[in-house]
Amino acid sequence: MTNSYQMFPSVVIAVEQLTPLIKRFTFKRQDGEKFPAFTGGSHIIVKMNDQFSNAYSLMSNAADLSTYQVCVRKDEEGRGGSIFMHDHCLENFKLEISSPKNLFELAQTGEKHILIAGGIGITPFLPQMDELAARGVNYELHYAFRSPEHAALLDELQQGVHAEHVHTYVDSTGTYLDLNALISSQPKDTHVYVCGPKPMIDAVIDTCKRHRYRDENIHWEQFASSSLENAESFTVVLAKSNQRIEVMADQTILQAIESLNIDVECLCREGVCGTCETAIVQGEAEHFDQYLSDEEKASQQSMMICVSRAKGKEITLDL
Repeated sequence: MTNSYQMFPSVVIAVEQLTPLIKRFTFKRQDGEKFPAFTGGSHIIVKMNDQFSNAYSLMSNAADLSTYQVCVRKDEEGRGGSIFMHDHCLENFKLEISSPKNLFELAQTGEKHILIAGGIGITPFLPQMDELAARGVNYELHYAFRSPEHAALLDELQQGVHAEHVHTYVDSTGTYLDLNALISSQPKDTHVYVCGPKPMIDAVIDTCKRHRYRDENIHWEQFASSSLENAESFTVVLAKSNQRIEVMADQTILQAIESLNIDVECLCREGVCGTCETAIVQGEAEHFDQYLSDEEKASQQSMMICVSRAKGKEITLDL
């Protein structure tokens, strides 16, 4: 798989505070040209400076390429990119925007499409609903959030063209999404998509499998990696220099390598852009990325060193 991105010098032309923690950013290209075409579920890399670059789902209208839009949730426990976006990316701030890639595409077949969003996970579903409506197929959005003040885009969803397809669930009012009832009641060959917190994604996948959904009918996206949960330390051997590096339990391979002033390209640091893909010389990886296909992961030919780890105590990489 190619991991090349084209980068476009861009500028922030609008910033909107949607919730206490979520802002919507609108970008245009500095050269005045249109951005590349994209499909619902696509993400871009926003490169704020040499230190911060994050992947965000495109939420803008795919028919209007004069601008791109993303929503960013401020994460005080994150790597710093979302905080920088909130605190420094004001109108007229200049940055770089990548060409889009789609790892969360809509299936081209299926009698029905069920979209399940949690919190900020709503963003990729905006252009996807436009696509589904244009196809004339049956679709529903099920949107769960903590309280109304934390529901990004709620008013737009309830008053927009997709309103009759939107179902909401609010923790603070005691209305909860019953995944078992929802998933078990769908017609044969329904496709289910989920984006949101990891526990929600895991619950949706588990429920679909219990009701014998085929793997190809279950789709999910999650940028935040869980690779450091219950992680253990291991050793990485760099084959080109025969250098041995200890990767601590709270480190990624990329962080351990960078601590020795070894430069490795990585745009997203979330396992979605593919730019840090590295060949495996010896050993096996425990894959946490969303970029490689299941077949590529099983082949153990390469890994994304920003999130994936060694399956054993040692792994040798072509670095």
